[in-house]
Amino acid sequence: MDNNKYDAIVVGAGAGGGVVAKQLAVGGMTVLLLERGGWPVYDEHINDELISQRTWVLGTAFGPDGEKNPRVIVRKDGSHEVIGPTDGWDYNHIAACVGSGTVSYGAMAWRFMPEDFKMRSTYGNVTGSTLEDWPLSYEELEPYYEMAEWEIGVAGDDTQNPFAPPRKKSHPMPPFEYNREANVLKKAAVRMGLHPFPIPMLRNSVPYNDRAACIRNRTCCGFACPVDGKNGTQNTTIPRAIQTGNCDLKTGCKVTEILLDDSDRAKGVRYFDVNDKGTEAYADVVVVAASAIESARLLLNSKSKLFPDGAGNNFDWVGRNLQGHAYTGAFGLFDYEILDYVGPGASLALCDYNHHNEGIIGGGLLANEFNRLPYLYTGIRPPGSRRWGKEHKDFQRFSYLKNSQVVGPIQEMPVFESRIQLDPAVKDHWGMPVPAMSGERHPLDHEHCKFLSARAEEILIEAGAVETWQSIGGRGGPSGGQHQMGTLRMGNDKKTSVVNKYGQVHEIDNLFIADGSVFVTGGGFNPVLTIMAIGYWVGDNIVNIWKGTGLKS
Repeated sequence: MDNNKYDAIVVGAGAGGGVVAKQLAVGGMTVLLLERGGWPVYDEHINDELISQRTWVLGTAFGPDGEKNPRVIVRKDGSHEVIGPTDGWDYNHIAACVGSGTVSYGAMAWRFMPEDFKMRSTYGNVTGSTLEDWPLSYEELEPYYEMAEWEIGVAGDDTQNPFAPPRKKSHPMPPFEYNREANVLKKAAVRMGLHPFPIPMLRNSVPYNDRAACIRNRTCCGFACPVDGKNGTQNTTIPRAIQTGNCDLKTGCKVTEILLDDSDRAKGVRYFDVNDKGTEAYADVVVVAASAIESARLLLNSKSKLFPDGAGNNFDWVGRNLQGHAYTGAFGLFDYEILDYVGPGASLALCDYNHHNEGIIGGGLLANEFNRLPYLYTGIRPPGSRRWGKEHKDFQRFSYLKNSQVVGPIQEMPVFESRIQLDPAVKDHWGMPVPAMSGERHPLDHEHCKFLSARAEEILIEAGAVETWQSIGGRGGPSGGQHQMGTLRMGNDKKTSVVNKYGQVHEIDNLFIADGSVFVTGGGFNPVLTIMAIGYWVGDNIVNIWKGTGLKS
């Protein structure tokens, strides 16, 4: 391959970019895949909680380097606050490595429900929100969910979930068995008339794709897998892309600009290589999959005569509608050790409160939580209890294995003023303006969180907890701290969206987006399987265009 000219350049080797690169390479296109981090190596980043992707005490094992990658939060009073390497506002700025967050994630593998793609049609207008339907339906995306489940690998059994969306093919691996906590919660939920079932997981419950089965390691969420039984793009689609001979992966490369010509087309990218040397690469197609915050930042920083305010931003929608997931639920203390710390911890879920609950727009799933290691547990206390001294230490010592949590993500209402902009003063290590995050969540988010937390507490009480308290999310902003979506949303109208249903940027027909930024709404589920499905969908359509067969209708 020409070291400087490719059929396609893909920015970001995560859940979306790692899939797109594989689809293009297998389809016969030459691909340059650029990743700002390196290959994750378990032996170099052992299970030290203080560098896990969930705590950010001493940074993170899989990056990014917080000193080189500062961010800014714009407060309600308009002041700009620089956040540094251990603030962890969004846990890890999305991990900077090959595979990105799919290396260290909890690996819940949810399909969105059909209602999640037509929220406006289902619930109507919501004052103060840009709630809208996707231009893409569940039925169109369903085959691509199946591709992700079978190629990347999901263990699950939707026949146990009466609320599961329709599917044509079962999961490729059986679900994981419940741990001790899940068995207790299951019995309580059934007594309440609820419908618990095993969580679908992007990890091997049995040997699959020539890799080992999960060993139920207690240090899982926030860490890499010691036996490579957790499935991400780093050990599935990216190696397959490279094996075709059509994909060059370059690590340690920071992309700062999409190069635009004078006739509304992308011609390549400008980036700094592993030695901080500035260079350019050219391609017929550019695909951006750098996460909702970084993808929006990149488009805003890519300007031309036709796009003076950033690529695709002539109608001021780039960076708008930033969404995440406010997590909400309840804790329960038991008079016996309910936790056996069989990994990953989370193993049981229910979807009774996701859609069609009176007075609630959307809703969310509930599940038992991933294993919490000692440092993370220090922040879990009943209201009013001390967080230092002997009382604190005694609680830590005696309640650690007796404390259960039922928790889930609420579907946030998209808000136009929740957004990403370029900070006018702060730049990163490479001289690129950093993202400034601003805006507030919609007031309904907190109300919906109160609903879901109350349901979680009811389950814990029924399960026999001797003390319970709620942890209610959804206050304040900006959003996007837990999962990131929505900043380059799909739509049919270029005046109210950034890309069309195929991920094409309006008015730049060879620039595509393939990550969570294209989401119109965020669902009440972890988004990664939907991001992967979007990667397959966008990749397929790019190959069809390249081959001259056209977009799928």
